[in-house]
Amino acid sequence: MTTRNAFLTHCRDNLGALKREGRYREFAHLEKLAGRFPTYLWHRPEGVREVTVWSSNDYLGMGAHPAVLAAATRAIAEHGAGAGGTRNISGTSPLHAALEAELASLHGKGGALLFGSGYMANQAGIAAILEALPGFIVFSDAKNHASMIAGMRGAKGASKVIWRHNDLADLEAKLAAAPAEAPKLIAFESVYSMDGDIAPIGAICDLAEKYGAMTYLDEVHAVGLYGATGGGISERDGVAARVDLIEGTLAKGFGVLGGYVAGDAEVVDYIRSVAGGLIFTTALPPAVAGAALESVRVLKRDPARRTALAERARALKSALDAAGLPRMDGPSHIVPVWVGEAEACRQVARRLLEEHALYATPINYPTVPRGTERLRLCATPFHTDAMIAELVAALRAVLPRTAPLAAE
Repeated sequence: MTTRNAFLTHCRDNLGALKREGRYREFAHLEKLAGRFPTYLWHRPEGVREVTVWSSNDYLGMGAHPAVLAAATRAIAEHGAGAGGTRNISGTSPLHAALEAELASLHGKGGALLFGSGYMANQAGIAAILEALPGFIVFSDAKNHASMIAGMRGAKGASKVIWRHNDLADLEAKLAAAPAEAPKLIAFESVYSMDGDIAPIGAICDLAEKYGAMTYLDEVHAVGLYGATGGGISERDGVAARVDLIEGTLAKGFGVLGGYVAGDAEVVDYIRSVAGGLIFTTALPPAVAGAALESVRVLKRDPARRTALAERARALKSALDAAGLPRMDGPSHIVPVWVGEAEACRQVARRLLEEHALYATPINYPTVPRGTERLRLCATPFHTDAMIAELVAALRAVLPRTAPLAAE
């Protein structure tokens, strides 16, 4: 058999297995309506249908904010559609520089560095750090995002130790067992996107100081959403100054695109100088940089959408609980609803869309462990009480036929 035929056979076999297990990913063709968020148009063979989306990561609806849209339009008119190259060649404009300064200020750090996405920021940033000193050990929370794990795997000469999720005793035991002289990095997230729980950042920083470790905090699901100016959980908890490196995204709370790392100016400059994921990648388009800059500035000075998000999250959780639906408990804006089996989860999501015009993403393995499949919901500031009632009624109609009504 030729290599090509062997590879095609492998692809067919694996795709077949994914379909049998209910883990095959199908993209719903959804058209976002800027003026009517969270209403989208669902494009299907039978025709176009309006649906309410319950799993957008544009948590605050900033992707449709008039000032953000105007900033993007201005940037295109003034600078064109593309950046024109990597940051080194011709892709660093005043917009990029201003955005990095704004992000550094947001986190109270000496510098910040833009990347094409949050995934790239983690992958390139973590690898650059771990390759800086020989024998680096990274202590990784068991539920860290795939992009963080990719950065750890790509770091030559570094070793990884996994500690139980948010378990401070386990983290300390593993830190204590490591060679005292070895350079150490504790990598973790603030808000974990699949469970909606929150890390004890201050206590982790205590352990880092005790054992001489650096800290790397992924605030992707928190920036823009928490803290007085949108700096994330670390700002809310008053511990941002104790964290060595903060990674964030411009694609969720800020509603645009891109990722970044913020920290001491010299550390950020070092990452800028060695990270291949930055050096060899075209810079963010001017429209994206301009829109993101405006979004960060708006959310810094106006907490109204953060306040509304928190209130809507409470309303959704209360409605789910009152209906006896299997909500997985958590303190953040992310509200998972338990299903517990891959094919059932896929069918629940399918029926919500087809029968009730509601879109909620089914979350299956490997994003979550097998047997913990769920729907992942978020009520943005624009989800009304009527929308919440509609969702609850639909879940009551769908879940009893395919899933238990209580989470384990």
